[in-house]
Amino acid sequence: MEFILASSNEHKAEELNELLNISGTTIQPSKRKIDVVEDGSTFQENALKKAQAYYNEFKNPTVADDSGLVIPARTDILGIYSARYAPEHESYTDKNQALIKDISELSGEERNAYFACYLCFYISPEEIYFFEGRVHGVIASELKGDGGFGYDPIFLPEGQSGKSLAELSEWKMTNSHRAKACKAAVKFFQGQN
Repeated sequence: MEFILASSNEHKAEELNELLNISGTTIQPSKRKIDVVEDGSTFQENALKKAQAYYNEFKNPTVADDSGLVIPARTDILGIYSARYAPEHESYTDKNQALIKDISELSGEERNAYFACYLCFYISPEEIYFFEGRVHGVIASELKGDGGFGYDPIFLPEGQSGKSLAELSEWKMTNSHRAKACKAAVKFFQGQN
């Protein structure tokens, strides 16, 4: 089955094809971007909105993801607004510095955080599947590493000796929130065959 990715990002399509690796299934980036208002209150709602919009436009099964960084002690920032945090800053280096400053009053367990990813496979209006992946850790007080993207340099995943996601490219490929959501999808779809 061929899915259209609810994004024109070729790199994301390549990554999902590698992570999913389901026999007979491919994910193609959309030939054009559709503006979808992501006004859902959860990652799951926003993933559905994107998948549904692309399905309605192209009349083809779609897959969409919505993901972000969550700090339970500060639910007023990040979460579904992760990509829109600190809009006055263009670079993620500046956004990361702003976030470190924004949560400087937090200490210990208050700095716990997790990355969440929701995948939505929209096969038809009657057949929609969701898969979630999370990776838990803490927010560092400084940027570390030059790999990855987004908030990777300030996120220290559990059990990785204080290294940031930006220092763990190989580990991230198989243990990230997106990788975990994909593993859940593979397990489900392979069980269907």
